[in-house]
Amino acid sequence: MTRFRRVVWIVLDSVGIGEMPDAAAYGDAGSDTLGNIARLRGLRLPNLCALGLGNIKTLAGLPAAATPEGAYGKAALRSPGKDTTTGHWEMAGIWLDKPLPMYPHGFPPEVMDAFERAIGRGWLANKPASGTEIIAELGGEHVRTGKPIVYTSADSVFQIAAHEDVIPIEELYRICEAARSILVGEHEVGRVIARPFVGVSGAYTRTANRRDFATPPQPGMLLDRLEAAVPKPVVYTVGKIHDVFLGRGIGPHVKTKTNADGMEKTLRAMAELRGEPALVWTNLVDFDMLYGHRNDVEGYARALEEFDRWLPELRAGLDAEDLLMLTADHGCDPTTPSTDHSREYVPVLLAGAGVRAGAALGVRESLADLGQTVAANFGTRIEHGTSLLPLVAA
Repeated sequence: MTRFRRVVWIVLDSVGIGEMPDAAAYGDAGSDTLGNIARLRGLRLPNLCALGLGNIKTLAGLPAAATPEGAYGKAALRSPGKDTTTGHWEMAGIWLDKPLPMYPHGFPPEVMDAFERAIGRGWLANKPASGTEIIAELGGEHVRTGKPIVYTSADSVFQIAAHEDVIPIEELYRICEAARSILVGEHEVGRVIARPFVGVSGAYTRTANRRDFATPPQPGMLLDRLEAAVPKPVVYTVGKIHDVFLGRGIGPHVKTKTNADGMEKTLRAMAELRGEPALVWTNLVDFDMLYGHRNDVEGYARALEEFDRWLPELRAGLDAEDLLMLTADHGCDPTTPSTDHSREYVPVLLAGAGVRAGAALGVRESLADLGQTVAANFGTRIEHGTSLLPLVAA
């Protein structure tokens, strides 16, 4: 018997809460996305604090609640790495033995030569870069030559930027598919990403036609198990969740343009699925994409406060039989010199009428505990993780 009819699971992309014990091995000693922003800029997050955010650890200006309205704790990333695919896959119960490959010096000749042959044209860049900076730097040359811009980042990604008037969207997607077919074996990156843009020199802007071409997740992960569950819950994803898992086990899904758009679409999904057994799984990417990678402390802080202001509306949309889960996939501390992701614990906050308020969840070994919670709720299980239901069910 399920404990909650619906689960609403929101990933605050990159909102870490302090370095993990092995952070120094990743160059992330001292990283603390929430803690450092709170200390250096200050944050007003009364609604997250009411759930127990300030009870997880001491955060400057973010008080611990005397009587938290939710269950609270933090989770480690057990798998090696600190990227989007690793974090989301671990939530679904996949533990990696080795990190997905990354390319801090660009991709090797055997990859780029094969890519050029496959697409019938040359390429530009092949280096780590900010997406906005690389199109500002090379957008003009791309428009003149028709060569796509290839770059990577702190994620295990092969990104391809192209102007929509130079390489139409569908052609860009075909180029990404060609890259995906090449990037296998030792070069099997987590995602190939189409990064289309528009505009004129000096004013290029990326469009919402981004598309991720992920490597297939291992069988038996959470979404596979939910697909086989009886009765089968509806799985509705908002944001890039669909692309990270190649749509496997996912029903309705929508992309997002901004965090605000993702919040609105999450409420819409909840309204559409009222009364049905369902998982609504949302990724809010602006924290990471717009602010963490650009070391924009002020922008990151404003985005956190915007989410906090929206949280009462989200909670008001929950039915009595709903479970709300808030977490993240890794850190991306905008206060450090690095613009990469950071190896951090992530917050875990659970709420709902059926959640035991004030339940202390401690330090969870793995993000898979969240996926196991969802699996157990819908009468199935995944290979890794410990369900939180015995701790939180009121």
